[in-house]
Amino acid sequence: MIDFDYAGRLANCPPDEDGPVFMVNYMNYRERADYGDGSDGGRSGREADDEYAPVDVLDDIGAVVAYFGDVIDDQTSTGWHRIGIVQYPTRRSFIEMQSRRDFRDKHTHKEAGMDHTIVFGVPVHLVRSASEAGHADRVVFDLVRHERGLGTPAPQQATGPVEGTIMGDGRTWTELRISWLGAGDDLPPLDDVDDRERVVVRTSIDRIRTLVAAADGAHGTPGS
Repeated sequence: MIDFDYAGRLANCPPDEDGPVFMVNYMNYRERADYGDGSDGGRSGREADDEYAPVDVLDDIGAVVAYFGDVIDDQTSTGWHRIGIVQYPTRRSFIEMQSRRDFRDKHTHKEAGMDHTIVFGVPVHLVRSASEAGHADRVVFDLVRHERGLGTPAPQQATGPVEGTIMGDGRTWTELRISWLGAGDDLPPLDDVDDRERVVVRTSIDRIRTLVAAADGAHGTPGS
């Protein structure tokens, strides 16, 4: 389900109000890819997404892969396989990328591999972080909906507001919480919220804290 109102906000954001945005993708794969012609291309859904990987396109528009990892525990979610986050230089650049031929050619593989997904935006300069860069064995992502304002992040955590969901299942979200855990750390406690998707992820790429710190420096504000 595409939210065309949010897509319009991304495409028409005034330049003086635009800026870096994290586009966060919760991914669930088909068992076998489906290219719409009766063929799976010899790939599982996960393998089709691996084929997608538009790193060259992202480099060309100044976007950065901020996070990528495989879900290892999804007991409090509706079932996700991977989390991917890309920082785009502007909201408009995310929309403009969709019309590029080289991107559309690659996106065929993502469409073939994906069963369902949630894609939402978090403004980078509004992310609050109380986490120092360093090794983490696991990263916990809590996508939540509640009526209160954005909370102060706990130690080794970052929080940011969800400004809109461009693709999802009709639910709305207000906050993304990211918690970095060491080998002996317990999961963050489950507080009372209206809705939640929690996943524990094994990291392949993690530049989130570095990118948030850079955004803080550009705006002259601390991350916490």
